[in-house]
Amino acid sequence: QVQLVESGGGLVQAGGSLRLSCVASGRTFSSLAMGWFRQAPGKEREFAAAITRSGGSRTYADSVKGRFTISKDNAENTVYLQMNSLKPEDTAVYSCAAVPSATIVPHTVAETYRVWGQGTHVTVSS
Repeated sequence: QVQLVESGGGLVQAGGSLRLSCVASGRTFSSLAMGWFRQAPGKEREFAAAITRSGGSRTYADSVKGRFTISKDNAENTVYLQMNSLKPEDTAVYSCAAVPSATIVPHTVAETYRVWGQGTHVTVSS
């Protein structure tokens, strides 16, 4: 059974940067497609970024495109989300998710994913 643990959240001023990490254990990480989702207070969970199991293909929500970068290190069993030019509207709990998948297109639908981390809080002050 895969387990996911996120870290790297915190409080940052608008315009600043954070890098989130998600470490996976329990299964061959290279077989897993990964995604980052976020849920702001009082709002539904939304897709942020996703990457294929090889790391060869990535996709982003329009709201984060050009500011966030997802990457996957199969040697370290870790997926990252580099967040730059942060805005107050990026404030949310960020969760990583995993699913065994060989597709060449990243998964953007939350229901596709089988395993979720506990989430890490990101607060962006204005």
